[in-house]
Amino acid sequence: MFKISLMDHSDLDESFKIEQQTNPTPWSKESFFSSFDIGHKSLVCKLNGKLVGFIIFSLIKKEAHLLNIAVIKEWQNNGVGSLLIKYMMRQSKIMGVKRIFLEVRSKNKRAILFYKKFNFNKDAVRIGYYSGKSPDDAILMSLDL
Repeated sequence: MFKISLMDHSDLDESFKIEQQTNPTPWSKESFFSSFDIGHKSLVCKLNGKLVGFIIFSLIKKEAHLLNIAVIKEWQNNGVGSLLIKYMMRQSKIMGVKRIFLEVRSKNKRAILFYKKFNFNKDAVRIGYYSGKSPDDAILMSLDL
C-alpha cells in the first residue's frame, strides 16, 4: 500500500535520484536540496518503505506553484502521481490556497493529459522556457480550488 508523507532530509538523496532518472533536464543537486532547505513543501510516496515518487510545491499567500513531480519509471501509470497531486491539492486547500499554477513542457503530452485529468486549464505559453539538451516551450496551466 502506498503511503504519502512529508519529505524529510533522509528522503533527499533518493528523491534526487528519481529526479535525475525521470526529468530530461533535471534540477541540479544544489537546486534540489536548497528547495527543501528554503521551505518549499514536499511530499513523498513510499511503498513498503521504498520511495517511489515525490512532489514539490511552493505556497505564496493564496496560491500554490507546483514545482516538480516525479515517479520512478516502474511505478508510472499506477496511480502514484495521482495520489501525490491529490494530497498536494488537499493540503493546499487546507492552507487556504485558491489557485494552483504549474509549467509543463509543451512536448510532454502525457503530463499535459495528466494535469487535464485534474481539471487544470491551459492559460498561456512561454516560448523557449526550457533550455539545455532538450529545449522546449512551457505550457502554463492553473486550477481553481
